[in-house]
Amino acid sequence: MTDQQPHHPDAPEAEPGRPIPARHVFGGLPTYAAGKPPRVVEGLRQFKLSSNENPLGPVPSVRRALEEFDAATHLYPDPLATRLRTALAGSLGVPAEDIVAGAGSYGALTQIISTFAGQAESGEPDEVVYAWRSFEAYPIIVGLGGARSVQVPFTPEGEHDLDAMAAAVTERTRVILLCSPNNPTGPALTADRVEAFMSRVPDDVVVVLDEAYLEFCEASELTERERAEGGLAEGVALYRRHPNLVVLRTFSKAAGLAGLRVGYSISHPAITRTLRVAATPFSVSSLAEECAVAAVEHPGEIREQVSWIVAERERVVAGLRRIGWEVPVTRANFVWLALGERTAEFAAFAEENALSVRAFHPDGVRASIGEEEANTRLLELCERFASRAGGQGPAGR
Repeated sequence: MTDQQPHHPDAPEAEPGRPIPARHVFGGLPTYAAGKPPRVVEGLRQFKLSSNENPLGPVPSVRRALEEFDAATHLYPDPLATRLRTALAGSLGVPAEDIVAGAGSYGALTQIISTFAGQAESGEPDEVVYAWRSFEAYPIIVGLGGARSVQVPFTPEGEHDLDAMAAAVTERTRVILLCSPNNPTGPALTADRVEAFMSRVPDDVVVVLDEAYLEFCEASELTERERAEGGLAEGVALYRRHPNLVVLRTFSKAAGLAGLRVGYSISHPAITRTLRVAATPFSVSSLAEECAVAAVEHPGEIREQVSWIVAERERVVAGLRRIGWEVPVTRANFVWLALGERTAEFAAFAEENALSVRAFHPDGVRASIGEEEANTRLLELCERFASRAGGQGPAGR
């Protein structure tokens, strides 16, 4: 028995009270906008190209892990994700102690910002420097941590302006975020440029290299400029040389585990010791760990899927350029359409044709690489959109 009285049907409902104010930082935070599902259009198959999801789904080894998983849901998962860290250590050639798991790269990045950037004892906010436009979660994570975003515009080619980013570093800078390949524009950083940048960054500033789309880089043909600049930057090689660098990776993209939320960071013990203090306990579920281990142990299956996606990406890029669109070099599983003020117009046009894309007002549209039919429809819509715009392609060309 309890002392709680049953609700009487004639009792008045509670009056809605005044809004309870959240922390002041919420007033200036953008809202994370997940990719919308496609609109139902009679006679057309729907395709979602708005979330950078892997259209091929989990590889066979991961599917088997899902089918055979013994659901001990009454038990907590291993808080350190030991099996996953051990598998990654063997695959990457790094100590398991240098790996910290998290709920996707978003969760792993939240740990990093919570640990190293917030407010000083004086109450002044720390600063986090990153290129813009880049991953839309960055200003949210930074703001919630109490730090201040320092957004450095990227170049007209959609790349990081590393000289301007280095110039933006002040005594209040605690963290710098490098997104390579950059989401949502697609270009990746080169090894020589990152090495030169690291030489200009103070040793007590944490540099995060966000490599959520790394696997798509590995399957890509390099441009002449990329070859001349030492090839594409690779986090593990850089972390070995720079104690203040943190590598950020995820299983959401190439491995197709977006729904299971598992990612990780790699850094030296001076950083990982404090990151584990900020880690959310049990953030990686037992099922997520099991599937991630299967992905690590079967890299050939992952590479096969990635190669197909990259081939489709190159087909889309070539098709766009053939019909007159200017598209940045992309090393990820998406393409960037620099539509400027016509961003919303194109997104609505795609929606009318059962295709969802990700609109970033007022800069442009990101379209993920999906099934072959979806990619072909994207090309057809881009050609029709350019035609009704007088053959000009994206605004601002």
